[in-house]
Amino acid sequence: MMSENEVNRELLVFALGKEEYGIDILKVQEIRGYDAVTSIANSPVFIKGVINLRGNIVPIVDLRIKFGLGNVVYDQFTVVIIINVSQRTMGIVVDGVSDVMTLASDQLRSAPEFGSALDTAYILGLGTVENRMIILVDIEKLMTSADMALVEAIAA
Repeated sequence: MMSENEVNRELLVFALGKEEYGIDILKVQEIRGYDAVTSIANSPVFIKGVINLRGNIVPIVDLRIKFGLGNVVYDQFTVVIIINVSQRTMGIVVDGVSDVMTLASDQLRSAPEFGSALDTAYILGLGTVENRMIILVDIEKLMTSADMALVEAIAA
């Protein structure tokens, strides 16, 4: 269920596969084209490695791999969204950024219940705009989940 504070927020909308996702624009530091990363040995496959961003070592997570979308192709539309989460800077690789939009409360729906079969704790809800459906992601909750603790270890 969404609270009043989560309504009418400005979102950065990005694509992963055929789906569109939205994250709070206030968490976004910058958007960059995908560039080579330095791989870290024995890291999970969704952690692509690290980049040197103006002197700061920033871990890069491929959300497409993390979400199990398979068939990940890097092309000219692939971008890295640099975000600030829990006083930490990290990058997420997505298929492309499509929009910045503000959703009104009547365009938002609660996240569906999938029971314990699927972890949807990081889904804030669904936004509908004309024929588009945007999955609102609590990027902070997603990036601070247990398996993301490795990101912290890599960047340390």
